[in-house]
Amino acid sequence: MKIFEVTSRKLSRDFLRVPKLLYKRDPHWVCPLDNDIEATFNPSHNPLFKQGDACRWILKDDKNNLIGRIAAFHFHDYSKTHHQPTGGIGWFECINNQEAANVLFDTAREWLTGQNMEAMDGPINFGETDTNWGLLADGFTHPAYGMIYNFPYYRTLFENFGFKKYYEQYSYHIDVTKEFPDRFWKIADWVMRKPDFRFEHVRFTEKEKYLRDMVKVYNEAWAEFKENFTPLNPQEVLKTFKKAKPVIDEELIWFVYHKDEPVAFYIMLPDINMILKHLNGRLHIINILRFFYYKKTRTIKRVRAVIAGVVPKYQGTGMESAIFRKLEAVFTRKYWLTEIELSWVGDYNPKMRAVYEAVGAKLAKIHFTYRYLFNPNKKFERFMPDSLKNYDKMKLKSFQSVVAPDSGAINKKYNYLKNRKT
Repeated sequence: MKIFEVTSRKLSRDFLRVPKLLYKRDPHWVCPLDNDIEATFNPSHNPLFKQGDACRWILKDDKNNLIGRIAAFHFHDYSKTHHQPTGGIGWFECINNQEAANVLFDTAREWLTGQNMEAMDGPINFGETDTNWGLLADGFTHPAYGMIYNFPYYRTLFENFGFKKYYEQYSYHIDVTKEFPDRFWKIADWVMRKPDFRFEHVRFTEKEKYLRDMVKVYNEAWAEFKENFTPLNPQEVLKTFKKAKPVIDEELIWFVYHKDEPVAFYIMLPDINMILKHLNGRLHIINILRFFYYKKTRTIKRVRAVIAGVVPKYQGTGMESAIFRKLEAVFTRKYWLTEIELSWVGDYNPKMRAVYEAVGAKLAKIHFTYRYLFNPNKKFERFMPDSLKNYDKMKLKSFQSVVAPDSGAINKKYNYLKNRKT
């Protein structure tokens, strides 16, 4: 076997070809856009290069056949939030061969060691956590856009090398053709009757306003998970918003205001993987025309909930329920949309899991984020945000009474977290 650092256009094309060769007979895999992958590793397009670096490799067998690939990277906002400087690996693909996988993992580890890292997490993204994050461990069905799909044997390759589970990620599915639980709508209607609250969906003509509101809410809502939290950058979010304009549906993005102050938001996007499945990763002129044809003919049947936030003062008050009441009318009118994927929520976030279960969502996929410590004598600890290490049980019970009054999921989750071994 021979490993090559990606240093030329030809090697970049080989990097893109590896999964196309491995998954060519897999009915569920969807090829990501080549341009998106290349942009991730282009310093002119990815701002994380200003605070870090990345490197890619491909692996060939003795007959010069492509059999694997991997990327390694680090950036300050991620590495600084852990007990030791921690980098990441991603875009891992490999034949079912432990020796080949070990060559890829060892190469990434050596490079990260040279970058003064002491651990590596993977598979993760050289970017935001809502994309390309976590190894698929259960639910090997059609992946939503941005969600990793891989062969089941990848888990063995990771764990045999020595990676340990850092946390689990859960994705839920909602069949919107079925009735939501009555208790959920009672909460929603109760919230919507409160004075001084306003609900509105995004209008692209006022995108800068909504982006400012989203950044404000998100940075307040998720700051409690400070060990795994990077504040949103308005300029970068605006770039992403403009790029996603062809697939954005304004009626799937909702904000809640209290006396004109933004207090919550919920963003869903049409699952363009249902179109990308037909394009093999390329957006030349013919495929661009095909993209808009598939979009117009309502090929997309599913939407993906990608990000949400409620400022702490209003968490546990049923804001999510009220937003879903607004979305109910949208899905009734757009009847071809039949499914929502809620992805992803960590095993360390019982609040959001309770919300998903209260709305009747079913657990559909499980991803694992792994960690590998370079020093074998260092104690391994699973991820647990400070906000849950000493979580007040009464707060959890109070939340349960508002969001999921007929469910014991919160108490069960609390006991699980309290007794969990690292």
